[in-house]
Amino acid sequence: MKGRGAQINTANRFDKHSASREHIESVDDWSEADPVTKYIEQEGKALVNKVDSPDVNMFYSMNPYQGCEHGCIYCYARNSHEYWGYSAGVDFERNIIVKKNAPELLRKFLMRASWECKPISISGNTDCYQPAEKKYRITRRLLEVCNEFNQPIGIITKNAGVLRDKDILSSMGKRNLASVIVSITSMDESLRRAMEPRTTTAQQRLRVIRELSDAGVRTGVMLGPMIPGLNDHELPAILEAAAEAGAKFSGYTFVRLNGAVKLIFHNWLYTTFPDRADKVWHSIEDGHGGKVNDSRFGTRMRGEGKAAEMVRQQFKTFSKLYGLNQDRWELDTDSFRKPGQQLSIF
Repeated sequence: MKGRGAQINTANRFDKHSASREHIESVDDWSEADPVTKYIEQEGKALVNKVDSPDVNMFYSMNPYQGCEHGCIYCYARNSHEYWGYSAGVDFERNIIVKKNAPELLRKFLMRASWECKPISISGNTDCYQPAEKKYRITRRLLEVCNEFNQPIGIITKNAGVLRDKDILSSMGKRNLASVIVSITSMDESLRRAMEPRTTTAQQRLRVIRELSDAGVRTGVMLGPMIPGLNDHELPAILEAAAEAGAKFSGYTFVRLNGAVKLIFHNWLYTTFPDRADKVWHSIEDGHGGKVNDSRFGTRMRGEGKAAEMVRQQFKTFSKLYGLNQDRWELDTDSFRKPGQQLSIF
């Protein structure tokens, strides 16, 4: 399907009975359901989640949308769509759950007497600036609430739509209450279109870094994931371009194909790059002890083996060369206050 990352719908592990297209060479007739994106509006009961994973650099996260129209083929968040009764495949990209009351839920959360201010990450799972945001503007309303409370936030995105909120982010950034990390996986447009079909170009993402940096927002770049044989050779160039655009920090992940993502990525890889699919697949296996996923904390997002070690060494070398990750810095949690509450002078 044109404009989609996944080309199949894998079975939902929670369904006792389901229909899916897992083998495209099947002789059976198959007609895919309506490929048009659907926005499913819901009233949620909770929004902010505590992050317990020790190798994820965040305390709390909130996601105004479930599912993501960007369609990144490698996305680990695809599996979470199964909890909502959908497939991690094409369903993840075309059935987008919209949490319409997210700003009200956030305000209620921040008003709790037990809340001890910690930074909250927007987009810990799916991109808060995916196409749905242009219509619903839920992320902007979340930022307005955070700005009112002096609640520090971090954002990770690969969409230039974040610039619509440059005014709020600039105000918060100058008070050390906001940081933005932009995900860039490839400078090669043909690869980007195949791997992340509904995202903005690398040049547009560099523009985001530049404009937000100039507006006083501390920005960084995330190279995730690095996939041996596909985009790992681009690591130095991406770091250099991001640093030139104004990025101050950087991070990376080594590809891991958890749950249904293994089947979805395998189908995509052997269809899109048949000439090098075996080499790429075996390199990913080499990075995870003979498998394509490792759930152990500390190694699951860094990998092991020769390919993973090469990525690690290059990241360390070129981040230092281009002046990234050179200072210790934290968002301000001391200025948090509830509406009507005065800051202590002591």
